Amino acid sequence: MSSKLDAITAELLTCRKCPRLVEWRERVACDKRRAYREWDYWGKPVPGFGDPQARLVVVGLAPGAHGSNRIGRMFTGDASGEFLYAALFRAGFASQPISHHRDDGLKLNDIYITAVCRCAPPANKPAPQEIANCQPYLVREMELLKPQVIVALGRIAFDALKSILHASASLAFSHGAVYQLKTDNCLLPTAHWLLSSYHPSRQNTQTGRLTVAMFDQVWVKARQLLDSTT
Repeated sequence: MSSKLDAITAELLTCRKCPRLVEWRERVACDKRRAYREWDYWGKPVPGFGDPQARLVVVGLAPGAHGSNRIGRMFTGDASGEFLYAALFRAGFASQPISHHRDDGLKLNDIYITAVCRCAPPANKPAPQEIANCQPYLVREMELLKPQVIVALGRIAFDALKSILHASASLAFSHGAVYQLKTDNCLLPTAHWLLSSYHPSRQNTQTGRLTVAMFDQVWVKARQLLDSTT
């Protein structure tokens, strides 16, 4: 399994399908933010990360310009990652509550983290065609991992997953919503549940739209659903 995921990563790292995103990610990596001027930015597409035997897959939006685009690992190096990994640690899915770089020892247990778009987009807003260009990588990860539970962080991730899973158009995004999936889906016959959550962006967490308690409940529910499908 790991070798097959590594093959997807190797292909992803050479991807230049979206000229706007390629130009932006590389320019950010050169210009840098003053606080990180000593860093050697990643500046490439960011691969998925986690347990290759994971039954739970988490799907975010895209790498942050000075977070994952700097570090090279999903949800690492910015406020969104701090909020996410602390919650995963409390829920028993992560070995530590903090992650600042790729070699910090963080291990994920039964969980794999990926995104609908793998390059940092300007203003955190990938275009629909850019998301479509990236979708095959996500589909291939899902086909390999065969998750039982999927968590969408944010509306864009939720809508992308609805398309990939051929889910009913009536499924509506809202924080904490839980949807049972039809197990006859030809892509992911093992996927039983789709959960949606507000994205742990600074915009959501600092305004109180997403609180620690609200986010913790998502992972408690994910754990309960995993236990119910074993």
